Amino acid sequence: MPKLRVGVLFGGRSVEHDVSLVSARAIMAALDPAKYDVVPLAITKEGAWLPPAQAQRLLAAEPLEPGVGVTAVAAVGSGASAPLGAVDVVFPVVHGTMGEDGTVQGLLELADVPYVGAGVLGSALGMDKAMMKVVFEAAGLPVAPYLTVARRDWRNDATAVARHIEAELGYPCFVKPSNGGSSVGISKVHHAGELAAAMELALHLDRRAVVEQGVPARELECAVLGNDEPRASVVGEILPAREFYDYEAKYFDDRTQLRIPADIPAAVADRVRALAVKAFAALDCAGMARVDFFLSKDDSRLFINEINTIPGFTPTSMYPRMWQASGLSYAGLVDRLVELALERFSEKQQTVFNYPALSEPEG
Repeated sequence: MPKLRVGVLFGGRSVEHDVSLVSARAIMAALDPAKYDVVPLAITKEGAWLPPAQAQRLLAAEPLEPGVGVTAVAAVGSGASAPLGAVDVVFPVVHGTMGEDGTVQGLLELADVPYVGAGVLGSALGMDKAMMKVVFEAAGLPVAPYLTVARRDWRNDATAVARHIEAELGYPCFVKPSNGGSSVGISKVHHAGELAAAMELALHLDRRAVVEQGVPARELECAVLGNDEPRASVVGEILPAREFYDYEAKYFDDRTQLRIPADIPAAVADRVRALAVKAFAALDCAGMARVDFFLSKDDSRLFINEINTIPGFTPTSMYPRMWQASGLSYAGLVDRLVELALERFSEKQQTVFNYPALSEPEG
């Protein structure tokens, strides 16, 4: 039986480019060579899609040959210059915008190639914090009080927007770009004097900002795996070294602690796991996702913070570590995700896209 050719797609144009490379190295090393031929596929920081040989050079931090790479559209074609033409399934590990937001998933749909993870809808909703919260609320899932502010509204009357935020949410609050990853552009606003700078930063990175009430809380995470019958891992907890789990705390401050399993009552852990699965289903996710929660220190209420449809996949990332604590090895997890991608692609083949022509009337 021929081996399956798995294209591991990494890199991308977001600030998470380098994290993606670390995730890709670990995934490629974990794919069983007896079952899979691994094909490295990469997107440069400038957006060029690289063929396997050049993708391997990028992964090894070696200089690329001048003029290599094709456009995203050319990547779905056939022939030696088309990276996607030689794989059976794609494992995307392109974190953040222009990778995790439905754009790459749409390209793979057009190419009719099976791929790991959520589809276009789940990916787009998972990246857009404002729309994510709308869907969560519609599904009856708990979210902390928040407001969405458009760049135009802030530019037109910042004073009125600031008054509305203070009246509805108060301080402290968190200001975030609606679309983004790795906590880039997120500010904790302690008082009114800090709001304008936080809003300008967030609205520089996206056309909408999400402003959330600052709830004193513990930060919990749960990994979800599956398609139509997803299951949840044990619960983990983030103990950030800084005031909140910002970009510095995530990637540069080695005082940040990751505790698996979280030191919480069994009933709370069960509630987190149940809500994680419901959030996964509400956004029509598939394959994998990490769901992040706040556990209020004041009254032990749970709030869903957000969902990540392509979570960090380095050996020390929370998603694979939570599954390892649940009894599923890193290699076993990668293998299962490839299976789920093929399962979902097979199910999609049952959908009819061309309406059958009506028969001509007699007579």
